[in-house]
Amino acid sequence: MDKEKTVDIAVIISGLDEEYQYNMICGINDFAKGKNMNLAYFAAFGGMLESRRYDIGEYSIYGLINFAAFDGVIFLSNTICDPDVRKRIAERLSKSGKPAVVFDCDDYPGFYNISIDNTSAMREIVRHVIREHGARTINFISGPMSNPEARERLAAFREVMEENGLTPEEARIYYGEFRSYDGKAAIEHFASSGLSLPDAFICANDAMALTAMSALEKLGYRIPEDVIVTGFDNTYNARNYTPSLTSVSRPLCEAGKKACELLLDIIRGGNPENEIRLEASPVFTESCGCCLEGGLDLKEYKKRIYARLEAESDKTCKLNILTARLAESETPEDNAERIKEFVLELGCTHFALCLTSDWQDDFNGGEPEFSLAGGMTAPLIIHDGVMSSREYFSGRQMYPDNMSPTGLISYFLPLHFRENVLGYYIMTGTDFPLGSLHCHTFSMNVSNSIENVRKLLHLNRAMEELNRLYVIDPLTGIYNRNGFINKVDGLFRECASDHTSVMLTFIDMDGLKSINDNYGHNEGDFAIQRLAEVIRECCRRDSVCARFGGDEFIIFDRNVEDGEEEAMERRFNAKIESLNEMVNKPYTISASLGTVIMTVDEDTTLYNVIRSADEKMYDVKKSKKTTRPFGGKVIG
Repeated sequence: MDKEKTVDIAVIISGLDEEYQYNMICGINDFAKGKNMNLAYFAAFGGMLESRRYDIGEYSIYGLINFAAFDGVIFLSNTICDPDVRKRIAERLSKSGKPAVVFDCDDYPGFYNISIDNTSAMREIVRHVIREHGARTINFISGPMSNPEARERLAAFREVMEENGLTPEEARIYYGEFRSYDGKAAIEHFASSGLSLPDAFICANDAMALTAMSALEKLGYRIPEDVIVTGFDNTYNARNYTPSLTSVSRPLCEAGKKACELLLDIIRGGNPENEIRLEASPVFTESCGCCLEGGLDLKEYKKRIYARLEAESDKTCKLNILTARLAESETPEDNAERIKEFVLELGCTHFALCLTSDWQDDFNGGEPEFSLAGGMTAPLIIHDGVMSSREYFSGRQMYPDNMSPTGLISYFLPLHFRENVLGYYIMTGTDFPLGSLHCHTFSMNVSNSIENVRKLLHLNRAMEELNRLYVIDPLTGIYNRNGFINKVDGLFRECASDHTSVMLTFIDMDGLKSINDNYGHNEGDFAIQRLAEVIRECCRRDSVCARFGGDEFIIFDRNVEDGEEEAMERRFNAKIESLNEMVNKPYTISASLGTVIMTVDEDTTLYNVIRSADEKMYDVKKSKKTTRPFGGKVIG
């Protein structure tokens, strides 16, 4: 491969706001800077809100990935809680034939694996707690058994316990999901179990360890005086908690860089080893009873905390403003405008709001995983401050416009309402998706606002349909009495004010009862529908026609010329004759007409004109003689 050619790498990840992921991403991004590499992160926030339906919508983003568009893939499978989702991604990735790197995972022999030695460091932590601090009764807070790292750490714990003549009790093991709330849940579980307080809690990661410490302190226990707590990852929060957390330092940033380096070597024709193993090291500090080496630079720590709080406060304020403005949006255009204002403040070089082409329709219950593979629309695209949109593009393109420059780092995140997929958005040239919960909150706010607009559009359509049903006769499709009065009343008032002429024709169908009695009501309905078609065809462009009652119809015209009355009746008779020849029924469709033309003023009412036309029609009807020729054909 040409070394000058741009390399496109897809990164599949979940939980951008977790520190493990953040450090991995920092390593990946650092390596890509200054090189001809584009990075596209496909990220979800699955497994965070304890909602299966929500997770389905989150994981839909992985169905967007067109592996053919990339030279290689970094797959952080260990960040995705759902084993079925991991399996589907791995199967698609294997079929694509693209080189792929995973972390701490030997479940996929065809992928390259960068592993960090979980076992040795965990063994050292457990040995230290037992041998240096005399712990005998130990509880373990584990990650999910579907995760290979969790399995390795638990196995190391069991091994060292047995090595020291201790039996790991199953009742003292809690299985979480590596999420921070699992630590609190574990303490609540153990506190209500009837078990005695252990000497130590060994946790499979720092996120769970920190919330476990907080929960223990709320119960009145001191750490490490009453109970020891250890973690794994040596995160920023773990290092800066009081007491600082005994943990395991892992070269996560280096692992991210190694993944890019490995892929680049493969893409350019190299043949590296299938597995790279990095070492982790224990960090013994205050939460197990050891001293904090080096101490803490309190002034520097305060400055960092203040800067962090200030940045978080600023983002929270902007998000609150966005939330309030999105709540006022009633149209897709309103929504796009509000989102644009927020995005411009973030300083993104590129942003795209991409929605499924049928996002406004009722959800069809299709497979969410494939919802983003079809037609898409982009109502908002921002590129270097310039706004545009794209009416249609294929989901297989992923980007709605051409992204040719190199050195791009883009984040693709899903938009959905529960499991119902609405689309996704792309952010480029910003670190907003990293390091805080704000990106997740932004995603939920935008998703909810799009869903609210969708529901408003459906409500408006329903109201329009109700209004239509109120004014339209369902059998004939022309106005009913209500529709006629609503439509004509204003027109009639204008004519009265201008002292102009109006023409009103009252039509009564002949022999409808006879048709119903002799041939059934279906035939009666057929005759009414055909008569309505004739009446509609007889109308001028500005005429208003309606079914006024069961077998009564009415036509309103204004600004008519002399002779229009006779012309109307000639058109009607000709079309009725043609209709009867065409339908060839055992009965004749006919009607009696009464037409009046008059100049109206403020003293004239629409009711008076209708009554005059009705009386004239009645005179015509009386003058007709009904006959029944051989064969029972009814004519009037």
